[in-house]
Amino acid sequence: MTAVGFLYPGHSAEDDYPRIEMLLDSDVRLSVVHTDIGEDAHRVDALLEMGSPARLAAGVEELRLAGAEAVVWACTSGSFVHGPEGAQDQVSLLAQAAGLPASSTSFAFTHAVRELGVTRVAVAATYPDDVAQYFADFLKAADIEVLATLGSGVVTAAEVGTWGRDEVLELARAGDRPDAQAVLLPDTALHTAAYLPELEEALGKPVLTANQVTVWEALRLADRRVRTKNLGALFARQA
Repeated sequence: MTAVGFLYPGHSAEDDYPRIEMLLDSDVRLSVVHTDIGEDAHRVDALLEMGSPARLAAGVEELRLAGAEAVVWACTSGSFVHGPEGAQDQVSLLAQAAGLPASSTSFAFTHAVRELGVTRVAVAATYPDDVAQYFADFLKAADIEVLATLGSGVVTAAEVGTWGRDEVLELARAGDRPDAQAVLLPDTALHTAAYLPELEEALGKPVLTANQVTVWEALRLADRRVRTKNLGALFARQA
């Protein structure tokens, strides 16, 4: 049994995690602890506060008691808005508080892109344009070429959590570019776990989504690899 833990802000698409656990169909347990979201707003000041050390530290004891071997801050915007150095500091403080290997969804994306061996990506984000650009800049700092960045202007995670299959497919198609080797959907408030094979079939390339890469990152930290065709190219590649 491998147990990994996630600090998830508020309530939007956290049901992706039990769905992913089911789709993994292995001896893996995914434990989710909800952090205090503060103000639900895809706005830089609110996002900086959402990922503050005190908010994250409040959830780590519950994850330790659940037997987690690694912990990931399951929030992309609440990590990349700090910039690469600030996001690394955030993860380091989380690891100290938890006494466990730690990461965040933003770093999960950069590691997953490298895992796929791609260098050129397109970003299809639910966020307002300015927040989406922060994510693109975070990727560029990791030597990933961002060919296009689409922002959808959605202000709250609550609204994103209401999006279903049709909206997710439309977002991915709108953000894709012919020369992009992969498309990234960076919001953990967006339900995507049920649609990954369909997304990749529709675009004809790998699609990386926030909750998918977050789980992959936690398993990577726990030195566990699970291979499945149910969760896109990222998990299909694993041995």
